[in-house]
Amino acid sequence: MLKFILRRCLEAIPTLFILITISFFMMRLAPGSPFTGERTLPPEVMANIEAKYHLNDPIMTQYFSYLKQLAHGDFGPSFKYKDYSVNDLVASSFPVSAKLGAAAFFLAVILGVSAGVIAALKQNTKWDYTVMGLAMTGVVIPSFVVA
Repeated sequence: MLKFILRRCLEAIPTLFILITISFFMMRLAPGSPFTGERTLPPEVMANIEAKYHLNDPIMTQYFSYLKQLAHGDFGPSFKYKDYSVNDLVASSFPVSAKLGAAAFFLAVILGVSAGVIAALKQNTKWDYTVMGLAMTGVVIPSFVVA
């Protein structure tokens, strides 16, 4: 079992690397920039902003800098909230997300175990078929529809 878990963790590394690479290049090659929005900025201001965030550097330099920052756990500055880093925003939101995730997990365990016990005790009855039907419906419906 430990060998299986270790193998899966090692397989996740290239997968994450590929996802990071694809997302980086898709964002960089998309038209516009994070700073083109509601109002038009003067070219001098836009040049200063691009220099500050190293957007004028060659794309491969940006990419390797991005990988280095990710390896150190630095997600960089927020483009939307200028006085915050992405790490600050994630850290401030994490406790709420953890509470919500824990509550959802415990609710799912309680409901799932209860439904499983009912289905096991009432085999081949309407209760069993109802519980199994609800379980199959929950598996089939995509998460974004439920959310």
